[in-house]
Amino acid sequence: MIDFILADQNTPFAVALGLMIAIALAEGVGTLMGLGLSSLIDSLLPEVDLPDVDVPDVDAPDFDADISGGALPADLEAVGASADTNVAGPGLFGRVLGWLCFGRVPALIIFVLFLTGFGLAGYIVQSLVQSTTGWLLPGFVASGVAFAGALPFTRTTALGLSKIMPRDESDAVSRATFVGRPALIVQGNARKGLPAQARLRDPTGQSHYLQVEPDIDDEVLEQGTEIIVVRQLGATYTAIRNTNETLSGAG
Repeated sequence: MIDFILADQNTPFAVALGLMIAIALAEGVGTLMGLGLSSLIDSLLPEVDLPDVDVPDVDAPDFDADISGGALPADLEAVGASADTNVAGPGLFGRVLGWLCFGRVPALIIFVLFLTGFGLAGYIVQSLVQSTTGWLLPGFVASGVAFAGALPFTRTTALGLSKIMPRDESDAVSRATFVGRPALIVQGNARKGLPAQARLRDPTGQSHYLQVEPDIDDEVLEQGTEIIVVRQLGATYTAIRNTNETLSGAG
């Protein structure tokens, strides 16, 4: 059995299942430490137009913030704050992501499901071939078959998970609504062109991890600084210091 699992022809499937286990362990450790690996990965993915995904409209709270320097008041419209957003239009890539349930289930879970399906499908195919012929398929041939089998497995399983997962984890909150909300720099010091990681909580209490840089040239937003997100630039956001005592991103 060990010889079969570790056979050269089965290396792609051993690697896939090993990576799946490593990701699961990393997510578990991150959760214990208060770091949302899944949310961080979701925040780094480009936003795409996903078909068949209900995205609830979330109204941002009103606030008054003292804005100075290079920050543009016009970027904050009483908090539905309109932002310059670079959003990928609908296309083949968006259709594939939507078919795989991105937006309904966190991206990390979908990746883990795909690795699981790929690894298991590969071993099943190789086992069947070996039992009937006595030999194993070349790795690249078995990988192609396993890839084709992993896609429907991923979609079917993700659809099932989307129906039983708690709503605050399965509902996709448009990242455009993050503009105008408070957040907290949790890792690194943000400089123009050198973003740091910030944590933002949406109205459901779910944490999201964003890459932010100062909206004001030459400003540095140190780790631990409370900020207001003022602009979305693709997968990155710009922010200003939070001078409104009634708002806090530290929660």
